[in-house]
Amino acid sequence: MLTKRPAPQMTALTSLPMAASNPASPFTSMFSTFRAELDEHHDRRERVIKASRDITALSKKMIFSLQRARDVPAPLPSSVVGDITTRLTTITKLFSSIVPDLQGPNAWRYQCQVSPGVQEFVEAVSFQHYLTTQRLIKWEEAQRLVPEGVVLNEDDFLLGLYDLVGELMRFAITGMAMRGKLPGGASRSDEMQSGEEIEALGGAQKRDVVQDLRELRIRFEGMDTRGGTLGRDVEKKVEVMRTCVEKVENAAYGMIIRGRERPKGWIPDERIQEVVESY
Repeated sequence: MLTKRPAPQMTALTSLPMAASNPASPFTSMFSTFRAELDEHHDRRERVIKASRDITALSKKMIFSLQRARDVPAPLPSSVVGDITTRLTTITKLFSSIVPDLQGPNAWRYQCQVSPGVQEFVEAVSFQHYLTTQRLIKWEEAQRLVPEGVVLNEDDFLLGLYDLVGELMRFAITGMAMRGKLPGGASRSDEMQSGEEIEALGGAQKRDVVQDLRELRIRFEGMDTRGGTLGRDVEKKVEVMRTCVEKVENAAYGMIIRGRERPKGWIPDERIQEVVESY
């Protein structure tokens, strides 16, 4: 037979108020402030990362649209203009959304998080600028394309131009495969500028994409990035840049040298197409 246990007796210790048994620490308010600051930091960081990823994705889509162009310098097709205008508007809104998070010291605090999107954006707008003018975009021109409050530093600008070489390679190979000739046509007296100045060599003859790529390779290889913040990133990009230029040179050599033995109207063989696909 079950029996009921007697109710516990209240003692003097258990009857004391919680405040008396657990007095508030003088550090509680201070650590509450630290917690709020850390939560705010992580929220800002996540917003910047998300915006940077979206900007990267939209910039890549801009580049894919721009690859439908077939000559340089030339106006872009209307369908391409419509695509890139829509995406540029969205990218501008994304940049504007994180301007409050990039004010003061935060512009450098979150530099690593926003940098990938900025570099991809520079690659896209510099590619667009090259297709229409056959010259490199200046730093000042690229800075005007981002909202006020977003810092476009020289490192991100140069790294974006390194990536541009890969898109020029793809553009050149595609042009040779589809048209049987190298894209290009601007006079060598025109300027190719980036930052302060990257100028084409003198002369009145027309220049093509291979000549522009060689000029870029010479200028980039002549840069001394030792001891700076670019060193580690540039080492990888220089090797990729050299490979891209060599691919275009080899394809151009094959088209020009073997082209003398081919009948008029011949289209390049599948080996050039394989270079495009391998990229």
